[in-house]
Amino acid sequence: MSISSEMGHSHVFLGSDHQRNERRIWLVIALTAVMMVVEIGAGTIYGSMALLADGWHMSTHVSAMLISALAYLYARRHAHNARFTFGTGKFGDLAGFASAIVLAMIALIMGWESILRLLDPVAINFREAIAIAGLGLIVNLVSAWLLRDDHSHHHHGHSHAHTHDHAHHHEHHNDHHHDHGQKGGRDNNLRSVYVHVIADAMTSVLAIVALLLGSRFGWTFLDPVMGIVGGLVILQWAWSLLRASGAVLLDFIPRGEDLPDEIREAIETDEDRITDLHVWQVGPGHHAAIVAVVTPVSRDPSFYKARLAEIHELSHVTVEVTVDKAA
Repeated sequence: MSISSEMGHSHVFLGSDHQRNERRIWLVIALTAVMMVVEIGAGTIYGSMALLADGWHMSTHVSAMLISALAYLYARRHAHNARFTFGTGKFGDLAGFASAIVLAMIALIMGWESILRLLDPVAINFREAIAIAGLGLIVNLVSAWLLRDDHSHHHHGHSHAHTHDHAHHHEHHNDHHHDHGQKGGRDNNLRSVYVHVIADAMTSVLAIVALLLGSRFGWTFLDPVMGIVGGLVILQWAWSLLRASGAVLLDFIPRGEDLPDEIREAIETDEDRITDLHVWQVGPGHHAAIVAVVTPVSRDPSFYKARLAEIHELSHVTVEVTVDKAA
């Protein structure tokens, strides 16, 4: 018997656009890889360092995007594997975190190469370099359009509850609520690929500006200066992505996240109070919560679960009720 079949319910917490995003990323990888091969091939044939450099630069983005695409694939294929006790929804955040590290490395390499170029200028073939940057920009803009995050934030699904009553010293009840509908929400995996594409597009724009001004006024120093500026901007984006995906991986509730407050408002009254509350993200648009309630009146956990039914971000809820007459 497989492990997943032993479970009474599934824990599929993938984002609502998981398969759509996966398809689009593979398409962007194919587009970028073709451009990369053309540039490296042409650079080798025509002896162009500019073409070769841009081609190898694109290869780093392709590698990072492959991490994201494979994470989507793995998360989907193992979505029903019960060994992942809270599903595979966090794979995207893990891929986003790894991708952000690659992005930061690209930014640092760009900055270092630009500093070396600034200290030791080389002759630039402006016409060829502008054509390369222009072609790269077109590929990036098409990729960015394919990766646009235009999902609607409604969710569709059904939920069912399992109630287990246990008699402890204070009369405990546990209730689990599972919402199996796929939901929208910030997908850090898609965001990481989008940032790679936008970073590449920005690099192309900065390069075109620097090359145009350089060819017009002879300001060759602008090319490496723009490289340093681009590297700093990309580094800042990488840091933002690292923080966002790392927060999900560490079950950190970001500032401004009002889900814990919503749960308290829905549950707490003059009689009922929450003594322990854990909320964490288990996938894009999916959150899990463990709620411990102390009450003087004996109530079934489903009573409190019903109060949380309107909070659609909650996909997996465990409620524990402790009856304390002195409360």
